[in-house]
Amino acid sequence: MVNGLLPRLGRRLLVVAASVLLVHGLAFLALRAVPGGPFDTARPLAPEVRAALEARYGLDAPLHAQYLSALRGLLTGDFGPSLHYRDVAVRTILADALPVSLWVGGLALLLAFPLGAGCGVAAAMRRRLEGPALGASALLLAVPNFVLAGLFVLAFSFGLGWLPPAGWGGARHVVLPALCLALPLAAQVFRVAHEGARAAHGSPAVRFARAMGLPPRTLARRHVLRPALVPVAAFLAPASAGVLTGSLVVERVFALPGLGTHFVRAAMDRDYTLALGATVVYTALLGLCTLLGDLLLAVLDPRVEAVS
Repeated sequence: MVNGLLPRLGRRLLVVAASVLLVHGLAFLALRAVPGGPFDTARPLAPEVRAALEARYGLDAPLHAQYLSALRGLLTGDFGPSLHYRDVAVRTILADALPVSLWVGGLALLLAFPLGAGCGVAAAMRRRLEGPALGASALLLAVPNFVLAGLFVLAFSFGLGWLPPAGWGGARHVVLPALCLALPLAAQVFRVAHEGARAAHGSPAVRFARAMGLPPRTLARRHVLRPALVPVAAFLAPASAGVLTGSLVVERVFALPGLGTHFVRAAMDRDYTLALGATVVYTALLGLCTLLGDLLLAVLDPRVEAVS
């Protein structure tokens, strides 16, 4: 099994690398196509100053030469200096920002998947819990995460004083942003796991095991949990995408120095190098999350050709 898995895993890693190259090229062209430039300010620059800045950062070169330079930077991991944070390397900014986003997004995923999957299986096994659980999940799906952020700050920061309302300084600053991302995601995981658990609960094998007097907890663990987790594993990739895109808003609300904050700021400032670097990191993270979801799906259901 391992011998057959490794070549397919290698092919999938090549697909991820090709996706990064493609997105890098499209993002490069899109950034150049947007009106405005990195040196457009409230006070117009003198022509000689603008020319000197463009020459310093290579923006006076032909477009194809700029792309080849950016491509070399991608292959070497050096995206060049930021055009907004002058003389600060993009990889330094991303290296400082990535742990913040990984802390928040990783904790959100770790909270959302066990909570959503556990509640989904429990609601399918105990029908009296189904109605309240479905109602709670619908409410969480309807409320945007920035609204949750405001409610949490009012309750836990200004009301109870338990957690800081914004900023970055340690583990306590991660809790509220992670909850804002985790709860709507847990509601989605609940829906997916609940449907899978209901389908497994009505299968002939489960009906036979129930007729043989198997306890409900053992029945859920042996015959319902694994089939319910198969669609949850397939949902890992889009869920990770949702966490990453949602973090763009949540990081701004909580003033976190993560990838989302720098990405939004780079887009507003037309910081070509920083925006391109953040886009590449996001693409690589999404590709790796998709690969992880496929591997987990292959473990849960060997019949699925997950890594093809």
